[in-house]
Amino acid sequence: WFILQYMSGFGNEHVSEDPRCPGALPEGQNNPQVCPYGLYAEQLSGSAFTCPRPTNKRSWLYRILPSVCHKPFKPLEEGHLTHNWDEVEPDPNQLRWKPFEIPKAPQNKLDFVSGLHTLCGAGEPRGRNGIAVHIFVCNTSMLDRCLYNSDGDFLIVPQQGKLFITTEFGKMLVEPNEICVIQQGMRFSVEVFGETRGYILEVYGAHFELPDLGPIGANGLANPRDFLVPVAWYEDRQVPGGYTVISKYQGKLFAAQQDFSPFNVVAWHGNYTPYKYHLEKFMVINSVAFDHADPSIFTVLTAKTTRPGVALADFVIFPPRWGVANNTFRPPYYHRNCMSEFMGLIKGHYEAKEEGFQPGGASLHSMMTPHGPDADCFEKASKAKLEPERVAEGTMAFMFESSLGLAVTKWGLQTSNRLDKNYYKCWEPLKSHFNPKRK
Repeated sequence: WFILQYMSGFGNEHVSEDPRCPGALPEGQNNPQVCPYGLYAEQLSGSAFTCPRPTNKRSWLYRILPSVCHKPFKPLEEGHLTHNWDEVEPDPNQLRWKPFEIPKAPQNKLDFVSGLHTLCGAGEPRGRNGIAVHIFVCNTSMLDRCLYNSDGDFLIVPQQGKLFITTEFGKMLVEPNEICVIQQGMRFSVEVFGETRGYILEVYGAHFELPDLGPIGANGLANPRDFLVPVAWYEDRQVPGGYTVISKYQGKLFAAQQDFSPFNVVAWHGNYTPYKYHLEKFMVINSVAFDHADPSIFTVLTAKTTRPGVALADFVIFPPRWGVANNTFRPPYYHRNCMSEFMGLIKGHYEAKEEGFQPGGASLHSMMTPHGPDADCFEKASKAKLEPERVAEGTMAFMFESSLGLAVTKWGLQTSNRLDKNYYKCWEPLKSHFNPKRK
């Protein structure tokens, strides 16, 4: 009977109840003495109670049994998930990874949780300040187990394969070229349909929000109405063999058993929800005269620090668009940056590096490490006839950018065996064109 439905709007106050139980939401108050249908009221807070109203996040869930009904948590093997940034020595080089390998199911069954691999990060969750970048590779669905992240928010970018995600708030289907955000504390389970891969940006201590538009005005970039929130759906399912609730807590995994499905929320209301967004909805802003605008014009979501204009993490995309700038080297310019830039590729070819940077792979250009177009790109763009042209057609590259210095894990540098040791060679053919007699 279930049909996927969504409500629209970023950060809205939503109300939703499963149509099988009309009137499940209490009227006029959050916590009545007796809730409709004999449900339990439970608040999920995503911010301090005393946060200013614009940043106050909470939702009320009306559920068959409260979340507290579980056996004690016990440590769970976390595999390649880590927040230990001192496993290996720092590496300031330009780093690029070949597409991360997805194990074949019969030999090595991995679901979303067991398929998490931490690639790089900084900070730590106990101090509520930091980020981590994870790669997920999986080939089987989560069965009678769910995950919630006590440490922060997950921004999930599928690259290969669909994710059918059940949350306490309802169900979402997230396909490549879409993203979803599962915020701190929200329980979710991921069903997959074969070999599946993608990227995760985790932030500790801040939530994602839409960037301010400034002189752009009221409209543009990611528009609030294009963000979708699931509608309430519940299952009243007993699991005598034990349902496993996994908590990511202070960088470690812990598992607790309970006898029922955690997706037993009949109705909910609030502004603290999971949500998804289709990257094709992004309204691109670009230069229409000369020069190359900063990549900040491609920011979809930002997690701010307390310093104005400085992000803990930005999620930036490079979608198909028109290039029309006059007398301009149109690809990204050569650059050294006080931010860390991690890039991934969902599909197609990235405009500044058409060879070597592949869908399902990644690159990291660390603080003040120089980077820019490879030699082929430079030569072609320097000689191109400057007509209006479609840029990045059929492509979607993205960047996780952070003000933190990111350390790469041992898995990223060694164990994964996907590091491209020849990356630096793409710049070696660059030659001097300097001629002091020619202006």
